[in-house]
Amino acid sequence: MSRPIDILLERVRGHQRAPSDSKEFHELTKRDALRQLENDLDRLLQTAEPEKRPDLQFEMERFAELFGRFLQEEGPSIDWNKIQKLPENAVKDYSSLKAPKNDQIRSMLDKLVVIKLNGGLGTSMGCHGPKSVIPVRSDLTFLDLTVQQIEHLNKTYDANVPLVLMNSFNTDEDTEKIIRKYKGFRVQIHTFNQSCFPRISRESFLPIAKDFDVEKDIEAWYPPGHGDFYDTFRNSGLLKKFIDEGREYCFLSNIDNLGATVDLNILNKLVGDERDAKPVEFVMEVTDKTRADVKGGTLIQFEDKLRLLEIAQVPKEHVDDFKSVKTFKFFNTNNIWANLSAIDRVLHERTLNLEIIINNKTLENGLRVIQLETAVGAAMKCFNGALGINVPRSRFLPVKKTSDLLLVMSNLYNLKNGSLVMSPQRMFPTTPLVKLGENHFAKVKEFLGRFANIPDIIELDHLTVSGDVTFGRGVSLRGTVIIIANHGDRIDIPAGAILENKIVSGNMRILDH
Repeated sequence: MSRPIDILLERVRGHQRAPSDSKEFHELTKRDALRQLENDLDRLLQTAEPEKRPDLQFEMERFAELFGRFLQEEGPSIDWNKIQKLPENAVKDYSSLKAPKNDQIRSMLDKLVVIKLNGGLGTSMGCHGPKSVIPVRSDLTFLDLTVQQIEHLNKTYDANVPLVLMNSFNTDEDTEKIIRKYKGFRVQIHTFNQSCFPRISRESFLPIAKDFDVEKDIEAWYPPGHGDFYDTFRNSGLLKKFIDEGREYCFLSNIDNLGATVDLNILNKLVGDERDAKPVEFVMEVTDKTRADVKGGTLIQFEDKLRLLEIAQVPKEHVDDFKSVKTFKFFNTNNIWANLSAIDRVLHERTLNLEIIINNKTLENGLRVIQLETAVGAAMKCFNGALGINVPRSRFLPVKKTSDLLLVMSNLYNLKNGSLVMSPQRMFPTTPLVKLGENHFAKVKEFLGRFANIPDIIELDHLTVSGDVTFGRGVSLRGTVIIIANHGDRIDIPAGAILENKIVSGNMRILDH
């Protein structure tokens, strides 16, 4: 007979095997696993400082609830055959939105809060500390640019839009130090922390942490995805504060998406002259899917509700359908506008039900763990009058890799009041496709060391660089350029070189003499 825990593990690993055991046995197994987890969480709580225990207990209860839901859920949460055709007006085209009258902008902005998801580290790009402090343009960081944008809004319209940063235990301390430098700026900055949940062993289904000293064993803990925003925003007291101030909507986005600026036309649809008689409680900005975006979440109609469909929810046999650009034309930018009172309502009524994302990880010491996460956009189905807005690609400019950094540092964009605006010299609005080799370009420091300055890419369509390649000053890249230095070879692109529709391979060294 199978061990109870094996049955659960089979499910985590994605094997749906035929039930060889009775339903009652499964239920007992689940109850047993939950009880064991709760006992372990209680033991962990006893190791925390007494004054911190009430808050931590509240957080661990939320984790136990998430774990309990994870045990109950079987297989993909979407019945593929029940997906309905998107209703005609479910996704509005951005071009149909009207700009507000100038004399109304200030009162509209007074109803807005800007929230940036600031929980991520820059480790994947070889940087220490919060990702938001990586310099991305003219020595300005993601955070600098965000503050500049909001200060510009506040000054231009004599408004008072606050900026809220959702930090994680990974970024909180550094961020608090950094935001002191914005003291003299015309922006009120608030911060709060998302939850800190224990990583669970894939063997025992129990927390791997030995005590509540997170700093001592940081690998044993994780921030549970941005779906955690709703609970922690309310628990911080900020949700109530902003509602009491008469604010109506928050605009939430990833701090590394440089295209996610406050858009007055969308705001006009929500709180201005263009607002509908029936309020729109939740807006998700989507943009046209290209071949590079096939994994991005998309919008579907399901059980008569507009909702986000992520690749993790798709049955294996339908993954190709999900990736099809024809079937699903849009993908989620994670730029979200949500009504504050509606957030308060769904939390109060306990109707916020976010799909669980199971994130399997292997730690440096070889330990295999699971993280249970949720996504902020999954809340869409819990709100009334949800709407998708198909926005231009310019509102989706994430910097996840150094290839993205190359684009935003280049002459493709001009910097204006903290916002990146595509150069009018670019003949078409799409960005070039850039692929830089992982071995030599993945880390920011290494990447910067390979360019004397960033090449002119105004006329570039596609760039692939692989191997030990460096670029001299004043290089121009046009059309499709492929540069490949084979193992043991090195290519130095000379200063002032113009490469147009070229493939460069082999070995090319430029020696000083």
